[in-house]
Amino acid sequence: MAPLIILIVTTLALFALGRLGVRALRPWQNPLRGGVAAMFTATGIAHFVGMRDELIRMVPPDLPAPELLVTITGILELAGAIGVLWRPTTLWAAAGLSAMLVGMFPANIYAANHGLSPSFGDQLAPRTAMQIVFLAATLALVWHYARARRVTASV
Repeated sequence: MAPLIILIVTTLALFALGRLGVRALRPWQNPLRGGVAAMFTATGIAHFVGMRDELIRMVPPDLPAPELLVTITGILELAGAIGVLWRPTTLWAAAGLSAMLVGMFPANIYAANHGLSPSFGDQLAPRTAMQIVFLAATLALVWHYARARRVTASV
């Protein structure tokens, strides 16, 4: 549940700052980039500190080297967080994060179905809803920056 709160609170706070006059935060995609970056920074760090053992247990047993997979996905989340903040790489970072959300969803299903976390937010329905929100955020960035790229290319 914490990643969802981080995404929403950060995005809304940055959006409010934009409305208060911070020019760099005026277009909607900039606060969203900040929210996505904050969320993936938090989840990326969790792959190394605090939740690492729980994340390793979430890896379905059919997949090899759970520790390595958690390390790789943590690195990719942190790289994606940086990538969405740097405008030239926002499109590709958001697309990569979107693909990763889809690719990692089976681990969430496995964890929910096997009761690996007793919290409400880790049950299948709330977890699925959160994943949809995360995916909507990253895909909104993909859509915006792909569209902007097409407009720039056609001029």
